[in-house]
Amino acid sequence: MPSKSRSRKVVRYAVVGQGYISQAAVLPAFRHASANSRLVALVSGDEVKRRELGRRYDVATYAYDEYETCLASGDVDAVYIALPNTMHREYTVRAARRGVHVLCEKPLAVTEADCRAMVETCRRHGVKLMTAYRLHFERATLQALSQVQSGVIGEPRLFVSSFTMQVEPPNIRLEQEMGGGTLYDIGIYCINAARHLFGAEPVEVACVTTDRSPRGGDVELSACSILKFPGDRMATFCTSFGAAKTSEYRVVGSKGTVRVDPGYELAKGLALHFEVDGKKRTVKYAKRDQFAPELMHFSDCILNDSAPEPSGDEGLADVRVIRALYKSARSGRPVRLESKRQTAKPSLRREKTSPPVRMPRMVHATPPSG
Repeated sequence: MPSKSRSRKVVRYAVVGQGYISQAAVLPAFRHASANSRLVALVSGDEVKRRELGRRYDVATYAYDEYETCLASGDVDAVYIALPNTMHREYTVRAARRGVHVLCEKPLAVTEADCRAMVETCRRHGVKLMTAYRLHFERATLQALSQVQSGVIGEPRLFVSSFTMQVEPPNIRLEQEMGGGTLYDIGIYCINAARHLFGAEPVEVACVTTDRSPRGGDVELSACSILKFPGDRMATFCTSFGAAKTSEYRVVGSKGTVRVDPGYELAKGLALHFEVDGKKRTVKYAKRDQFAPELMHFSDCILNDSAPEPSGDEGLADVRVIRALYKSARSGRPVRLESKRQTAKPSLRREKTSPPVRMPRMVHATPPSG
């Protein structure tokens, strides 16, 4: 049975998984999302995390083998899943069967089959499923989309992006069995940006990857990808776990360009750099809390019984591209994709601005760079 959260004005959340992203961003975001969202529980396999974070946020804590107890407690309306990618399907399906709504980190899952199972199970049990694309609520991202769609740079023709960083082992991002890899972890941002800036789904993809990192792990160190879109539009992007930090993308139109640099950042403000007809201008956006807006949107959808966006289908759309890119890398050939119509439309109407959070003290968690 679905939860009775619509009879309340606040949605009660359990955050499942207490790695870096949860501790650095998700847990602190509840302070800014308190109008309709409340943190009531944590789930972790680490006893020290449960003890220290439970005390810090004054909430109930559960071990992974107590997940069903948490879901059945009657105290939780929704879960925020921030687990390794290969665990997303299981923990989403278990929540849905208990009538608990699911906000799941990206990638939604590792395979298309897993994504579809998650979408279908949530639909069958009458619960909401949303993929946690924080930048769908970020003003800089939405302004870039709006400006490109309004024709400021003319007809968009090319998308070029770089998203790279140093990832130190041991780290689940470097482990294939945990759903690691540059395309799943950071390439998904480039794919999502290209799809929405062009307002279409790719029809063909190609990818070349390097060998795995000599420092540890069993995923590619770097990848370079090409997406072909209808109308002879092209997107290219490179990702790496072994290069200096970059986070940028550029859209080249028939009469100008817009470069977003930083473009995908969590810990700093973003900036748009326009050049049209030889004239340059830059618009900067201060650092802000990118997680509170997605929590508030999802809670609104639960309380008002409306469809969340980005949905589970949006998560599936990116995983479809990622799987095709890895297939291309293995075969050495381009991969054609079935023609799809794009349904998700990020909009400035969804933008919410919250002040930045302070970086809390980590408990048994480190950033990707160590």
